[in-house]
Amino acid sequence: MYKVFIVDDEPFIIEGLYDIVDWSSFGLEIVNHAGNGQAALEALSSQSVDILITDISMPMMNGLDLIREARRLQPEVKVIILSGFNEFEYLKEGMKLGIENYLLKPINVEELESTLANTASKLDRAVSPKLNNDAYGIQILKDNILHRWLTGQIADTEFEERARFMNISLGASYVAVAILRNKDQEPTSDVVFEQVEQLLRNKPNFSVFHDIDGDIVIVANVDGDDEQRLMERIKGLYEAISVTHPALRIGMGRLMQGLYHAPSSYADAKTALQYVMIYPDLKIIDYAVLDKCGNQAATFFIDWRDYAKLILSRNGEQLANRIRTDFEQHRDGLTPGELQNTALEVVIRFKMELEAIKHSDETAMYQEGLRLVLDSITFDELVLAIQQVGLKTIQSLLQDLKNPIVNQVLQHIDKHYADELSLKLLGAHYHLHPVYLGQLFHKETGETFAEYLNKYRIERAKEQLRNSNLKVHEIARNVGYWETGYFYKQFRKYVGISPTDFKVFG
Repeated sequence: MYKVFIVDDEPFIIEGLYDIVDWSSFGLEIVNHAGNGQAALEALSSQSVDILITDISMPMMNGLDLIREARRLQPEVKVIILSGFNEFEYLKEGMKLGIENYLLKPINVEELESTLANTASKLDRAVSPKLNNDAYGIQILKDNILHRWLTGQIADTEFEERARFMNISLGASYVAVAILRNKDQEPTSDVVFEQVEQLLRNKPNFSVFHDIDGDIVIVANVDGDDEQRLMERIKGLYEAISVTHPALRIGMGRLMQGLYHAPSSYADAKTALQYVMIYPDLKIIDYAVLDKCGNQAATFFIDWRDYAKLILSRNGEQLANRIRTDFEQHRDGLTPGELQNTALEVVIRFKMELEAIKHSDETAMYQEGLRLVLDSITFDELVLAIQQVGLKTIQSLLQDLKNPIVNQVLQHIDKHYADELSLKLLGAHYHLHPVYLGQLFHKETGETFAEYLNKYRIERAKEQLRNSNLKVHEIARNVGYWETGYFYKQFRKYVGISPTDFKVFG
């Protein structure tokens, strides 16, 4: 558990923070609190913490002074500001101090929880703040805002307000996302980041930041849909950087109209980078033209939704049977090369599915899977290779899942996701305290119960949106959302667009 210290001169704010957040579900615990900066600083001199949450306006020592002094005592501490002052100067000073976020009172619980989740992820990856560097402090907040935007964790109005504060130029009508990553999967260095920033310094329609995975992300907001011109710019950028960093690869998302499609382009770019395993010699992998590089998307006959469901439910036997059935059905209609291309695509998707669940990179296992597919001579060898990759994917999940209660909860969700579900109800069913069950669930799955349930329900909703003529509110109820507005909010958070848009374009 990471340790949290709260500082606020209003006792009801501190009491409220204890109650409104399920801290353990984020791997956090509140270890102390104080009513002013001076008292907090005295406590911090003898108590190590990971996250400091502080107000700005307090007696004896304000929040900004507290942050400066706390950094001298504990340089690695992450800082979140809660303030009743919507003043740019406060935000600007906080940015210089390297805060994770600046949240306004009354507290938006979803924004706070999103910030806590991102901050915990940084702590998991041991991402340290750089002190005495104003530009870096500002970049931390910029990283936070843009990452939350591209992952659907921030409301449009809030993002627009923060973007204005940060002087992020996003006024053009088209958007595309490019991601830079080392071929060896190591986080990109600060030297590369600074070089990218320098090359794009005079191009205000290009925003650069680091995401939670350590990748360098470029958001291109341009007028017009000239994809070729945009690609020429990205190629020029790569040529300039690759002289000193030849291991870099760039994943390119689609150029799309409307800022609200940016999360989809971001997801495209992430997906494109997965294909480095298949095309190691490609320097820039464009999601829009993957099929031109040998990816036979038109022949991909797998219904991945069913595969993903079997992975989530950890059902290895059914997954192996489904793989053989699917490939045997198309054995006579496709060439050996097309079958092999489909198999390679399946391996990539297994990798992406596991990473989405575990938030960890297991490239070596899937590189071995690709080798097995490429070395297959007979049809049976090809099917066996894919089955082995699928089973290893499930085994990787089962190795982490040591608690049988959590496994039962996952199976319960699979069967009853449309019903009312909560840690309280499941805790009573399995005779466990709901807080303890929440801790177990987060420890075993890497996600909070609410995050897992929402993602599972949204995946089932996507299936119905694709394959039925039901109205959106009917689908919402079918997957467990009785409030349509909340369904829309969760769908946009996890998919990047509304259910209505997904039904038309998805």
